[in-house]
Amino acid sequence: MWYDTMCSDDPNTVIIQTENVNNIHDLDLEAGTVMIEAGVTFLQLAEYLHERGASAGYTLVNWNITLAGCVAMGAHRSSIREDSMVAAGVLALDIIDGEGNLRHLERDDSDEWLAASTSLGLLGVIARMKFKIYPDFKVYADQKTLDEAEVFDGDIYGMIAPYATANFWWWPYKRKFHWRYYDVVENSINEQQGFQNTFSVTGVEAAAIKVLWNSGRWLATSNMLAEEILFGQWEAPNFREKTTNKAIDTWPVYGWNYDVLIGGLYPDQKPVWEYGLSGYTLELAFPVTQANAVLKRARELFDAELKKGLVMTSTYRSGINIKFGRPYYDLLGQVTYNTSDGADWSKGAIMFDFPSFKPTVGDGSRFNEPFYGTLEKALIEEFPCRPHWTKNTREVFQLAKKNLDPDHIARFKAIREKFDPNGVYRSVVGEIIGVY
Repeated sequence: MWYDTMCSDDPNTVIIQTENVNNIHDLDLEAGTVMIEAGVTFLQLAEYLHERGASAGYTLVNWNITLAGCVAMGAHRSSIREDSMVAAGVLALDIIDGEGNLRHLERDDSDEWLAASTSLGLLGVIARMKFKIYPDFKVYADQKTLDEAEVFDGDIYGMIAPYATANFWWWPYKRKFHWRYYDVVENSINEQQGFQNTFSVTGVEAAAIKVLWNSGRWLATSNMLAEEILFGQWEAPNFREKTTNKAIDTWPVYGWNYDVLIGGLYPDQKPVWEYGLSGYTLELAFPVTQANAVLKRARELFDAELKKGLVMTSTYRSGINIKFGRPYYDLLGQVTYNTSDGADWSKGAIMFDFPSFKPTVGDGSRFNEPFYGTLEKALIEEFPCRPHWTKNTREVFQLAKKNLDPDHIARFKAIREKFDPNGVYRSVVGEIIGVY
């Protein structure tokens, strides 16, 4: 969680940690299944499978989070063509309910499964899962730089849907997008083994950008310079050759599924948070049929600040992340459909994921802090949208809960009461959306 929404405010709250319950067993490549326990992280599973000629397909996430946690909070990859919800890869799961019973669920169309598929952790602890796997495969990554108009006035669905996975990174000060797309290639097509840098930086880079962004608490020019620098870094492939650790400097990049789509840490670097680079974020999902309107509205809000003489930028190493999700039916997922809002979610969703640097100077507020509240309120009030369950503040959940289907909430609540009649498993999110 990015914010104080994971648990209840009750001072008697006990936090359950599962990292030592992390066995992986019963791999059956022919049947396409593997068993994983509660504490297995995505990185652990990916490396285990790759060593055995297998992969989890496209039900991938960033980064070192448990797969059970991914399922509970509705994590997803960016794809419209392929199943991208992590829960889509689950064939069966066992949950320790609020009375200590182990409940076994097989994938079906029951409300029990539809609630467990994005449970927010409120049904109990996911103790183990049977997960769908595939023979390992290679992919390519390619990237183009686009002017804003090419995206705002373009066929956004048509730019994303043809690929196994694709997304945009938006640089609002530069008025540019990076359009990244990936797809499968024959394993023998290229010997390159690209590995993507997801979150790692050097100490020198971290210190420099921290100084810039902290001064950007007061000076827009610092944020402008930072976006220029990071845009340039993201323009080049953020990949190295895994076998030599040397930088790859031309697109496209080729490599194994997990290494290219997710990657992780370069061996001589650390994740950004270990250098004290923390952030705020906002993530909202909208019907992809309204993608152009959502992005244009966000641009209008940026431009409204510019008219006041306030230049707003991205303060994140890869800009604003614009992701996409294939429709997947459950009760509380971001990409579910046939909901009471009347919007057309049948073609999938666009996710507006706006991380920003959390200053370590002053009161911790960002440059022109009121802008962020204006942006989130406008997008939530003016469009059908759903909040990401871990990347938003309590205020965003309060604003966005009106967009949730009351029938879905009622059905989820009924299953929650069945699994946990005494409300042992609680969170602020669950309290806000009214399932107690």
